[in-house]
Amino acid sequence: MKIKEVRELDTKDLAERLEAEIAKYNQLKFNHSVSPLENPSEIRATRRSIARMKTVLRERELNK
Repeated sequence: MKIKEVRELDTKDLAERLEAEIAKYNQLKFNHSVSPLENPSEIRATRRSIARMKTVLRERELNK
């Protein structure tokens, strides 16, 4: 998810999307530990997406 897309979401939707991404990340890590994934770079992309979302949430928290 691009930063522009993240910034367009409202705070509630962003928090829900963040929870979903964290669950997806944990599932990817678990699946990768059991058997290698076809595309292990998906783990990195998900982790970076989570970081973007957390950054935007923190910016909004500080600007209030």
